[in-house]
Amino acid sequence: MKVNSSLHPLTLFVCLVFMTATACSTTESNDTEGAATDSGQEETTATWAQKLGFPADKIVLILHADDIGMCPEANVSAKHYMENDYIQSCAVMMPCPNAQDFIEWAKEHPDEDVGLHLTLTSEWKTYRWPGITSAEDAPGLLDEEGKLWHEVIQVVQNASPAEVEKEIRAQVQQAIDWGYQPDHIDTHMGTLYGSHLFTAAYLKVAEEYEIPAMVLDFENPVVVQGFKDAGYPINDQMIEIVNAYSLPKLDFFASAPNADTYAEKKASFQALVRSLQPGLTEIIFHPSELTDNLKSITNSWQQRSWEAQMFQDEDMIEFFKSEKIVFTNWKEIMKRFKAG
Repeated sequence: MKVNSSLHPLTLFVCLVFMTATACSTTESNDTEGAATDSGQEETTATWAQKLGFPADKIVLILHADDIGMCPEANVSAKHYMENDYIQSCAVMMPCPNAQDFIEWAKEHPDEDVGLHLTLTSEWKTYRWPGITSAEDAPGLLDEEGKLWHEVIQVVQNASPAEVEKEIRAQVQQAIDWGYQPDHIDTHMGTLYGSHLFTAAYLKVAEEYEIPAMVLDFENPVVVQGFKDAGYPINDQMIEIVNAYSLPKLDFFASAPNADTYAEKKASFQALVRSLQPGLTEIIFHPSELTDNLKSITNSWQQRSWEAQMFQDEDMIEFFKSEKIVFTNWKEIMKRFKAG
């Protein structure tokens, strides 16, 4: 490990957890200590960063590239970022056409943190993919075109929890069959938090394979309330499922904000980082090299192109140094977890 279409510009889940992370870190910061005292948690609850042995006063950050394997442009950007230690982690969309290319790269770079971006949607208008499970075995996962559904709500309305579990197992097993053990798993467009039954399947697979999942700590009442206030289906069953999960969790989670200019995007990202409380945070983004092909796939191409530049920008590198950010990844998290 080295630690030195308009349907998907930002998904509902990313918007939600961005709001949650911001709420957790900035909610009337002058009152944060008092709020912790009122909830009875100030003295008894350690952050996950502390549980893993990181300093209690530090922001511990994972810069995480999503949507890898979706297209060649995403793979090029992620390889460059990872090989040069500009970011710490990335995740591959296994049903997508360039997934195996990146898995082969991961096998050649065993010190890098490469996970799976478990994919149950195919959101773009013309550039689309089916699942790995056959239509006969999981018909509820597919639309009338034989592709994964465009939107999260369509998956929730049409797919059974058994079909969802079958597909995410197939995606994990495909990576293993290609000779690669994923370092972590997470959820494309937040689909696996669209229903507590999907969440149960997600965390069940994570625990069985001993692959850490992207999970927020629902024992933090501020996190839970942030989800509920945003209208996400966080019910008592989901809270119980997440609280019972036995592998490491994140304290906060966010997405790189969109912006109208590259300078504004950097400034917004820096403001996001400054807003964070000490603890373990993952921030996701979707870097891709700018090509005509990328433009033909997604109208978010400008944001993705800037995100392929931003973390090698000297201004950003100096910013992280000045803020004394501690970087980690899922490989180190699991190493600390098993040792502790």
